Amino acid sequence: MTRFLAVVLGVCLLGIAGFSGQACASRALVLDAREQSIVGIAAFAAMGDTDRLKKALEEGMNSGMTVNEAREILIQMYAYAGFPRSLTALDTLMTLLDERRARGIRDNVGREATPLPEGTDIRRVGTANQTAIIGRPASGRVFEFAPAIDTFLKEHLFGDIFSRDLLSFRERKLATVSALASLPAPEQLRSHLNCCLVVGWNREELHGFVNVLAARVGSREARLAELELGRVLQARDGVAPGRSTKESRK
Repeated sequence: MTRFLAVVLGVCLLGIAGFSGQACASRALVLDAREQSIVGIAAFAAMGDTDRLKKALEEGMNSGMTVNEAREILIQMYAYAGFPRSLTALDTLMTLLDERRARGIRDNVGREATPLPEGTDIRRVGTANQTAIIGRPASGRVFEFAPAIDTFLKEHLFGDIFSRDLLSFRERKLATVSALASLPAPEQLRSHLNCCLVVGWNREELHGFVNVLAARVGSREARLAELELGRVLQARDGVAPGRSTKESRK
């Protein structure tokens, strides 16, 4: 049994993730090594925990992640955790690369993001990306109250950042919910867990995400993610808050 599987089983048996040990381990392992690394990298970058971030980055590159892919996760984090945490995380990555180079490790830098065609209407592209990720056109009082935030979201976050093809939408949303569970930001976490389901994450995989949080990041973050995931799934099943799916079917 690997150390990771042992930790996952221990966490589950303590009831942190809310599943039986066997089911919990199975669900955690539906995320591959790269995805598990994304969870840790995004979480520790958002927390500002540079020691654990360095370890997560090293695990990611050891599992085949390129330098540019790891860098891309940290760049994206500024949209969720702010420039200070993102810049500190990028510094941590540079320090790690220097240390690995000194140990004779030659990391795969990987390709750069594909540039958008000259003359691209970034508002149009960003709106299309946002709609695809949310599953519908974005609307709400906050956008009427602060139209500038709507512009920044469409043109910069979903346009400039999410159009960079070094990470898929699935990977970007995994990084996002990992960061939001770690900040913490419960309401935004709930919203982005819904987005995860839209871009292709299934329920089993999202339970796996919760269990990876429990094993690699912390019980507080995992409990929050489990709570908000439960709310998301109940809402999709048409279950009233506070009632179980089983109760609703009686």
